[in-house]
Amino acid sequence: MLRKGILLAAASVLVASPSLAAPDYAPAIKADYDKSLGAMWDYFHRNPELSFKEVNTAARMAKELRAVPGMVVSEKVGGTGVVGVLKNGDGPVVLVRADMDGLPVEEKSGLPNASKVRQIGIDGLEMPVMHACGHDVHITSMVGTARQLAALKDRWKGTVLFIVQPAEERVGGAAAMLKDGLYTRFPKPNYALAFHVAAELPTGHIAAAEGIQYSSADSVDIKVNGVGTHGAAPHLGRDPVFIASEIVVALQSIISREKGPLEPGVITVGAFHAGSKHNIISDQANLQLTVRANSRETRDMLIDSIKRVAVNIARANGVTEDKLPEVKVSESTPVTINDAALAHRLNAALADQLGAGVVVPFRQSNMGAEDFSYFVDPSYNIPGYYFAVGGTRPEWIEAAKNGGPPVSGHHSGLFKIDPEPSVRLGTEAMTAAVIELLKPAK
Repeated sequence: MLRKGILLAAASVLVASPSLAAPDYAPAIKADYDKSLGAMWDYFHRNPELSFKEVNTAARMAKELRAVPGMVVSEKVGGTGVVGVLKNGDGPVVLVRADMDGLPVEEKSGLPNASKVRQIGIDGLEMPVMHACGHDVHITSMVGTARQLAALKDRWKGTVLFIVQPAEERVGGAAAMLKDGLYTRFPKPNYALAFHVAAELPTGHIAAAEGIQYSSADSVDIKVNGVGTHGAAPHLGRDPVFIASEIVVALQSIISREKGPLEPGVITVGAFHAGSKHNIISDQANLQLTVRANSRETRDMLIDSIKRVAVNIARANGVTEDKLPEVKVSESTPVTINDAALAHRLNAALADQLGAGVVVPFRQSNMGAEDFSYFVDPSYNIPGYYFAVGGTRPEWIEAAKNGGPPVSGHHSGLFKIDPEPSVRLGTEAMTAAVIELLKPAK
C-alpha cells in the first residue's frame, strides 16, 4: 500500500546480474509459467478489483488452489478472503500470504493488457481500477508456490496455510480475516511469510530487512467547521478554507520542530475539499492526511499533535468550542518488522538456494506501509519474514539513470513490472523459504 520502496546498498548492484545458480525446481516453475502462470497473471492484470470487492479474483484463486492435490480451501474469510490448507504430516505451520486487491487508478502503462475495468467500490463511487501495485504478481506466484510444494512433499513436513487476503490497499483485509477466526478456525502458524514485487528493485534480486521492513500508516480525516457567508463579507463568518490552510502549513511544524530529527516521520495532506462557488465562503472544509512513522512512540506523538494543532488553530481564529475541528483516524496499520533471527536464517537460505548475488541488502527509501503486520502482531508470537522481489528490468533502471524514461513508482497509472522474472523468482524464493522452515530434522 502507498507504497513500498527499497534501495540497494550500492548503486552498482542495480545493473549486476545474479548468479546463474537456481534450485532444481526452477525449470518446473519456468514450464509452469509458460503453460499456465503467465496467462493467469495476464487475466489478473486485465481484471483487477477494488478492496473488499474482489469477488471474481477470490473465486479464481479458490479454483486454482483447489486444483492443487491435497489442498483444502475455504472462501469468504474476512469478506472475500480465501484460505488454503496443505498438510503433509506432522511439523510446523507456515503462513504464506498474498494480497489481491487493485487500486482506484486509471492504467496508462501502454501495455497491451492494460486494464479497462471500472468498478463501484465500498464507498459507493465508480472508479477505474488497476493493479498499480503488483498484487497480480503476488497471487499468481502463490499458485505457483502451492503447485511446487505439492510436487515436492518429499522435502518438507508440516502444514502450509495459504492466505489470499483482500483489501490490503485499505489496510483492512488482514484485520478482517483475523477477526473472522483465521487463527482459531485454521491451524495457527509458527511462521508467517509474504513478499512484494518492487519497481525500485531490478529483476533477479530479492531484499529483506533483519528489522523494520515498512512503516506504520494512519489515514487521518480533519473536518474543519466554520461559519458560511458571502465572499465579499468575510468578517461576518469564519472561513474554514483559511483555517484549514493554516492547519496544513502548521502540520509541518510537527515534523520540523516537535519530532526528533533522527526519528522518521511523515505527515502528508493528500486531499483538501471545500466550497462550491467563487463568492461563497463555505461552512466546512475537509482534509485527508496520511501519517507515517517507524515506531509506536513517534506514531502516537504525531497523531496527538495533529489533533492539538487543528483544534487550537481553529480556536485562534475564533471558532466556538462547539464547532472545533473533528479529527478521526482510520485505515491504520502498525510498523512491519521482520523477526531478526528468522530474516537472518532465510536470507542465508535463499542466498544458498537461489545463488550468489540474488539476495541483496535492504534499506528503506520511503515510508510505505503494509497490513501484513497484523498477522505477526507481538501478541500472537509468530515470527514474520517479508521480502521484496525485483520487478523492473535492469536496463530500464539504467536507462532512467541516463535520462531515459523514469521508472514509475507504485500507485501510478504508469506502473509496470516485468511479470515473468517477477513471478518466477517470487515462486522460487517462497518455495525455498517454506521448504527451509519445514525441512525434516536430520
